[in-house]
Amino acid sequence: MRSEHQIIAEWITNGARILDLGCGNGAFLAALQNEKEVTGYGIEIDPDNIVDCISKNVKVIQANLDEGLSGFDANSFDYVVMTQTIQAMRFPHKVINEMLRIGTEVIVTFPNLGHWKHRFKLLKGNIPVTAPLPNSWFETPNIHICTIGDFEKLCKSLGINILERAILDSTHRPVKTMKIFPNLFGEVAIYRTCKASFKPKT
Repeated sequence: MRSEHQIIAEWITNGARILDLGCGNGAFLAALQNEKEVTGYGIEIDPDNIVDCISKNVKVIQANLDEGLSGFDANSFDYVVMTQTIQAMRFPHKVINEMLRIGTEVIVTFPNLGHWKHRFKLLKGNIPVTAPLPNSWFETPNIHICTIGDFEKLCKSLGINILERAILDSTHRPVKTMKIFPNLFGEVAIYRTCKASFKPKT
């Protein structure tokens, strides 16, 4: 389990109900089932990934996340997780609101466009191609990339509480400089959030 997933796993309580959006091959959800005894589902669109999920005994639903989550009732899950996918959504703010409708807490991760390497490449007149953003502009699935500052402004405008935050480098490990200048040195951001009206247990 990579560091990004290890941090998320630490935030999730044993026996929780989980929905993993864009769950890929199901490896993370399978690990949570084994280590934290969680229950829940993954949502994935790729047929090959769905086969992998089934082989890992991960319950998976084939669906396009851009079409919404209307099939789930409010407060169906303790945690709704989306790793490295929110920037590929047509309307990220709508997806986040839907996640908060069906889940008590929402955990998202995304590449930080504000990292100094990305800024430098933009100054040179080029769209950044880095480890967190590996695709060229003409083939990237990332249509709404943002900075750490952008995401936190969005949370404020939507009335979303930020419960915890972790900022990592391109190898998904924390670096000391990120505590001082997270938007400049952080390459991957992880946020644990909830509705403003929700008070988490301490």
